[in-house]
Amino acid sequence: MKVILQKDVPGLGDAGEVKTVADGYARNFILPRKLGIVARGNSTKAIDHQKRLMERKAEKRNKEMGAVAEKLKALGTLSISVKVGAKNKLFGSVTPQAIANALKDLGYSIDKRKVELTDSIRAVGNFKFRVRLAEKVIVNLGLEVLPDKSSRVEEEEYVPPAPVKAEEPAAAEEAPAGVGETRPSIHSGAWKPALAPTQVRPLLKSTPCIAPLVRRTSWLTSVGIPSPSPA
Repeated sequence: MKVILQKDVPGLGDAGEVKTVADGYARNFILPRKLGIVARGNSTKAIDHQKRLMERKAEKRNKEMGAVAEKLKALGTLSISVKVGAKNKLFGSVTPQAIANALKDLGYSIDKRKVELTDSIRAVGNFKFRVRLAEKVIVNLGLEVLPDKSSRVEEEEYVPPAPVKAEEPAAAEEAPAGVGETRPSIHSGAWKPALAPTQVRPLLKSTPCIAPLVRRTSWLTSVGIPSPSPA
């Protein structure tokens, strides 16, 4: 398929040239991107006529865009405010759409696809970009990226956490009366029975099952209590 290039295509040709390309390449790449048009007719006259029409159209457009280019050149540097965080770091990057919006605010209606950035802009400072108004009309401009103070997030001062105090041991609970005290031994002279012998005898008589156990001990004898006889 023969096509007349409307724009410069790297590796193929310059605008205005007639090139023969594969049908698929023309339908899927050249024509959808408006890089060229189909050369109608097989005669040289038809192709030449189409080329002249293309040249006139391009000349008219270049003249119109030339006037816009002069106004943009007078601008020199475009200033744009962006949202920043701590240490002036941008939330994202400056995009061609953001630049096109800034130009629109100044009265320039520029398609974002005509804005070309040489590098990714992710910080405040001075940069450069260009606007490709037409195939041969290109304007180089400066870009000043400023922090938007209304949205600036100041870096918070780091405050170390307070040290955790070790828990103090709980006060020792008061031991109940008698706990921990040294009791006198049965065989010591300081020990005294809780009951008198006259009080123990009735208990043993009323509880005959205890009598056999008591006989096996020498406790009653040591306190002067005779062992009861079994019932």
